[in-house]
Amino acid sequence: MTTTVDLKLTGAQVLNVFSRQFEPLTLWITGGQIISNQLDANLEATKTIDLTGKWVVPGLIDAHVHMESALVSPSEFGQVVLNHGVTTIVTDPHELANVTGIDGITYLIQDARQTPLDVQFMLPSSVPCVPFDHNGATLSAADLADLYAYPEVNGLAEVMDYPGIVRHDADLLQKIQDARRHGDHVDGHAAGYSEAMLNQLAGAGIDTDHECVSVAEAEARLRAGMAVFLRQGSVENDLLNTIGAVTEANAHRFAFCTDDKTISDLVHEGSIDHNVRLAIQSGMRPALAYTLASYNAAQIHRLWNRGALSAGYLADLVVLDNPEAVTINRVMKNGQWVTAESVTKPLAFTQNTMHHHVQLADLQLPLHGQPVHVMTIEPNHITTGHDLAALPKTPNFEADLTNDLLKMVVVERHRRLGTVGLGLVHGFQLTSGAVATSIAHDAHNIVAFGTSDADILLAIQQITATNGGIAVVNQGQVLASMPLAIGGILSDQPYATVSQQLTSLTAAYQSLSTADPFDPFITLSFLTLPVIPTLKLTDQGLYDVERGQFIPLEVDEP
Repeated sequence: MTTTVDLKLTGAQVLNVFSRQFEPLTLWITGGQIISNQLDANLEATKTIDLTGKWVVPGLIDAHVHMESALVSPSEFGQVVLNHGVTTIVTDPHELANVTGIDGITYLIQDARQTPLDVQFMLPSSVPCVPFDHNGATLSAADLADLYAYPEVNGLAEVMDYPGIVRHDADLLQKIQDARRHGDHVDGHAAGYSEAMLNQLAGAGIDTDHECVSVAEAEARLRAGMAVFLRQGSVENDLLNTIGAVTEANAHRFAFCTDDKTISDLVHEGSIDHNVRLAIQSGMRPALAYTLASYNAAQIHRLWNRGALSAGYLADLVVLDNPEAVTINRVMKNGQWVTAESVTKPLAFTQNTMHHHVQLADLQLPLHGQPVHVMTIEPNHITTGHDLAALPKTPNFEADLTNDLLKMVVVERHRRLGTVGLGLVHGFQLTSGAVATSIAHDAHNIVAFGTSDADILLAIQQITATNGGIAVVNQGQVLASMPLAIGGILSDQPYATVSQQLTSLTAAYQSLSTADPFDPFITLSFLTLPVIPTLKLTDQGLYDVERGQFIPLEVDEP
């Protein structure tokens, strides 16, 4: 007896992820699943599509991404990445969780249900990321426990509290245990960790990492038993520095991720398709690159029903005109072709999350003639340098444009604590004006820098008036701004609007800076994250990540 299915795709070279080769297979699809990939299956199809001259690969999977970094709602995010061949993402919602807690996580889950994109959530492990952070919420193991009832929840997100692992923090270990008890797994966040530290993380149950920036670091994670996500985001451009660690023998332990990528970069450059393109350009076989981008990510995340084009797997696939150039012809999700964009509307988010009372006097920075610590940005990376500078005594330092030393400010915005951190930053090469944003990992307080206190305050006032956002100002005028009404970190506007606003912001910034092009807004947003080396600024002051303590701005006299 012959069975009738919905669709037959024939004539293409189809990726067999098990042999890591392209083969002349026929795909029989019904009910959103692949029924067979045999050429002569005893099946009939209601519709047949001849794909002669095309290649077919499984839908791409982003193994680790913070959707919030795209600055749009999950429903808008899905519209963009589906067109780039990404059919599943594994996301950590700890950005909005750090602002509004459980409410933020459930908002993202519910809004994501508006898109065909399969959004898998890893529950944030570190809210706040360090115990001393002044963020908007604290999430314990008990707080997270009920969220495992959501079918979209797939485990525990990047554990970054290494001291908590070492001291056997009971709540952190409970979070790890809860994830494993539900049959899920635990991602890591091991920036700059030694092999001994990696082994401690692995021993605690952490089985992946995405923070390696060199071949040696990637190989160290393999030795510790971890899977490695090779990262290429808007700022974290690590793929070409790490892909040399991949061999035919160990390739099953690698996948691709973007981590943080702006909407403009997603639209113009792509998502995981860009990772694949770079991998192929670096010399990796296309079949192997697409396997990392699909099957490997699915296996590592225990998503057993996707990532392959074989019987029993979801009919998530990408048709390519040219596999080496990653030229996408069309995309299928759950057996349905991704067609013209649907109109989505982000779910309502009405909570006010901007609570502060900063004034011009709070920005005063007296210096007493001692050397001062300076944070040095590293374009296209989220780490920073730590330098010293000699500056004269002054009742209020604002900027030293000759040496590219600018005042940087972090303002607590969740509970009106009144705390304001002041420091110096080098590398933005701003000649005039100021920038402020309410995106400041992971506590998401207000962070700003500029050449004058007046402009810094104006930029802060501008984003406060819109419940958060990004603003570029100069000499008392707002040059460009982007409201971020959803928790101060996401826009409630269509992605095309947000992309254009970001383009305008970038142009405004570049009109004031002599630096070579890089993303100043994502770079700024990571200068407050006290788990990434070397020097960071929080609302409580300068934090030396390597020493694990706050330090004064001026060097203590001997």
